[in-house]
Amino acid sequence: MTLLEIFWAFFVPNILGYGGGPPIIPLLQAEVVDHFGWMSMEQFGDVLALGNALPSPIATKLAGYIGYQVAGIPGALVALIATILPTALAMVLLFKFINFFKGAPQVMAMTLIVRPIVAVLLGTLALQFFTSAYQSAGIWQTALLAAVSFVALEKWKVHPAAVVGLGLVYGAFVLG
Repeated sequence: MTLLEIFWAFFVPNILGYGGGPPIIPLLQAEVVDHFGWMSMEQFGDVLALGNALPSPIATKLAGYIGYQVAGIPGALVALIATILPTALAMVLLFKFINFFKGAPQVMAMTLIVRPIVAVLLGTLALQFFTSAYQSAGIWQTALLAAVSFVALEKWKVHPAAVVGLGLVYGAFVLG
C-alpha cells in the first residue's frame, strides 16, 4: 500500500502542476506533509533547500529523496516514475499539437491566468517556511537570514544557489 501511496503522492501533483517545478512544490508539500505525514514542515523545508542547491530539476530530487526516506530504493523508484510519467505521457500524446497551438490566444491566456495562482501558492509556502523558521530559530536569526539573503540576491546579485548553500552552512554551524 505504501508504494501505491507514494505513486499517487507524486503523480497527482506532477499531473496538476502546470509550469514545472515551482508550481508542484506546494502540491507536493500538501501530500507529503499534510496528507500522508511522512515529513514535518521543517523537514520538507530542509529537503527543498538542499534540493534547490543541487543541479537538475527540483521535482525529481524531491521525489527520489522523499521516496527513499519513506520506502527505501523501491520508494525512490516509484516516486521518480510517478514524477516523470505525467510529462512523458503528455509529450508523447501531445507532441503533434505543440506547433499548432503554440501561438493560440487561449494558450497565451491560460499561461497569464496560471502565473498569479503559482505566485500565491509559492507565497503561501514561503509564509509557512517563515513561520517554521521563526518557531525553531527565533525572530532575530530569521530576520538576519532574510535580510542578508535579500541584500545578497538583490544588491550584490549573488546566485540563488550560493545564497541557499551559505544559508545551509550558517544553519549547520550557528543554528545546528
